[in-house]
Amino acid sequence: MITPDARAGEESLVILQTLLCMMREKNLLSRADIEELCERVAMRAAAAERDPFPCCAESASAAASEMARIGSYIGQRYGGKHRRV
Repeated sequence: MITPDARAGEESLVILQTLLCMMREKNLLSRADIEELCERVAMRAAAAERDPFPCCAESASAAASEMARIGSYIGQRYGGKHRRV
């Protein structure tokens, strides 16, 4: 049985994925923006215990993995230029 909290998390994830894809389709976000977002989520996961917004370290790590997956999908689907290093 799926708990209401788990269901809310899944629903939020579907909304986030759809929103990111839609924003990329409309060129409101570039591929570089998505890459930067992935890095910021990963940095937040790496420092979850010092984060000014309290979160569970396991959740932050899962979020970083999911964001990397979303970023990879968006990069393959919509292409675009990578961020300059």
